[in-house]
Amino acid sequence: MEAVEDGLIRVRSVSKTFVSGRTRVPAVADLSVNIKRGEFVSLLGPSGCGKTTLLMMVGGLIDVDRGDIAIDGQPVRGPYASLGIAFQNAELLDWRTSFNNVMLQIEVRKLPKQRYAPIAHGLLKQMGLDGFADKYPHELSGGMRQRVALCRALVHDPEILLLDEPFGALDALTRDQMNFDLQRIWLEKRKTALLVTHSIDEAVWLSDRILVMTPRPATIAEDIAVNLPRPRSLEIKRTPEFNAYTGHIRDLFKDLGVFRTSGGGNGR
Repeated sequence: MEAVEDGLIRVRSVSKTFVSGRTRVPAVADLSVNIKRGEFVSLLGPSGCGKTTLLMMVGGLIDVDRGDIAIDGQPVRGPYASLGIAFQNAELLDWRTSFNNVMLQIEVRKLPKQRYAPIAHGLLKQMGLDGFADKYPHELSGGMRQRVALCRALVHDPEILLLDEPFGALDALTRDQMNFDLQRIWLEKRKTALLVTHSIDEAVWLSDRILVMTPRPATIAEDIAVNLPRPRSLEIKRTPEFNAYTGHIRDLFKDLGVFRTSGGGNGR
């Protein structure tokens, strides 16, 4: 299977249906997309539409039913090795310090601790956690815990970063700060990043491209290139260019029946 020109991830005609007893739930239907190396791509869509399923299939954590996924020309047949993942719940171990939670990635992969310990400390410092390396999760705020989780996802220098609503449970101010932190570290490392989010503003602010997903089963309603200058500040959210993107996406969701504009009608 040949590599996609200028691309890293190739998804071709992928479908996935979950079966529970006699119930079949189609999650993804005949979906195809290419993602270039170093791109920041958001999967944006309503709850339960199949965004996380697609993310997990790209990482090889869920098998596809039909179609195929390739990374750098090689078919994905199981968990992809050069992968970092962060979830909405930071999933930190309560009995381990921030530093040791980050280093868990190194222990699981049986990588040399002496080599990666300085990298872990450096990432914690980059994330504004200098002085918190010896703190336990219960001593950290929600935003701090998510920063530790991002450090853990990055410490082994993965090729691909999968982000499954990592800021969804945070308050608005902390979420803005986490977006700044993520943008800064992505600009420094230029990982290929896939972000699952429900936030239109977050997707536009962070992304090079936005894949707008249909209600389940997920297909791509529109693939939108975001041509806004980087690095991005909060002020860009007040520009006509930014509002044109968010307005277009809201109109698209309205057309897809995601937004109801009145109490009556057919319930779409």
